[in-house]
Amino acid sequence: MRIARFQDPAGNVHYGVPIDEANANRLEGDLYQGLSETGDTVAVSNWLAPVAAVNIFGIGLNYRAHAEETGAQIPEHPILFMKPTTSATGPSDPILLPASCDRGPEVDYEAELAVVIGRAAKDVSEAQALDYVLGYTCSNDVSARRWQKHGGARQWVRGKSFDAFCPLGPVLVTADEIPDPQNLEVRCVLNGETMQSGNTSDMIFSVAQLIAHLSRDTTLLPGTLILTGTPPGVGFARKPPVFLADGDIVRVEIEGIGVLENSVINAG
Repeated sequence: MRIARFQDPAGNVHYGVPIDEANANRLEGDLYQGLSETGDTVAVSNWLAPVAAVNIFGIGLNYRAHAEETGAQIPEHPILFMKPTTSATGPSDPILLPASCDRGPEVDYEAELAVVIGRAAKDVSEAQALDYVLGYTCSNDVSARRWQKHGGARQWVRGKSFDAFCPLGPVLVTADEIPDPQNLEVRCVLNGETMQSGNTSDMIFSVAQLIAHLSRDTTLLPGTLILTGTPPGVGFARKPPVFLADGDIVRVEIEGIGVLENSVINAG
């Protein structure tokens, strides 16, 4: 099932199956306990992130080709950081270039497959890990490179935590429709030009390995998101570098899920 989350003209939030850009078939129930069709067609005033995340884990350097383009060694263990839930935004919302990034362009795009945990997972084995996945969506791990590399005391979190730095959507595709998350094409298109192109088969650590690793002695709650890393072609690794600017349009395209498109505007 392809599940969207949206506001109707009265401001009420619903889950539904999109019909077109302005309408959806409303679903009722709980996202994690089960949704059912109502038969109601509802007008959509605003498409939201398909999941209200409770935690957001990010994985760095998880594509071999991306690690190679940055000159980094292939990691022996997943490189983990977190993004605050306040960074999450939907497919209808703009990416905000922070006013604190006033020393030149530095905000970068990162197209990523996002995994949504559907039930509490702790000490999960790799063999059982995918049983805990509710579904998948597109994400953009927007990153302020100067803050990531120099302004966060060698921690990545600050550079990845600004408001609107985690666009999600347009829909949550349930796990039964993506039986193999390790064979999906992932692309990022900036102003009509393809910047990133890769396949999840290039991941160093698979989705199942990431879930098993993250759940060791740690409970992954329903609604936990795992951003699984980005393929090659990021802006800072280009010569000359390419960073996001006011007025840009960024598209994240993932096979079997859809297209997440966000405009870029100056926050200040």
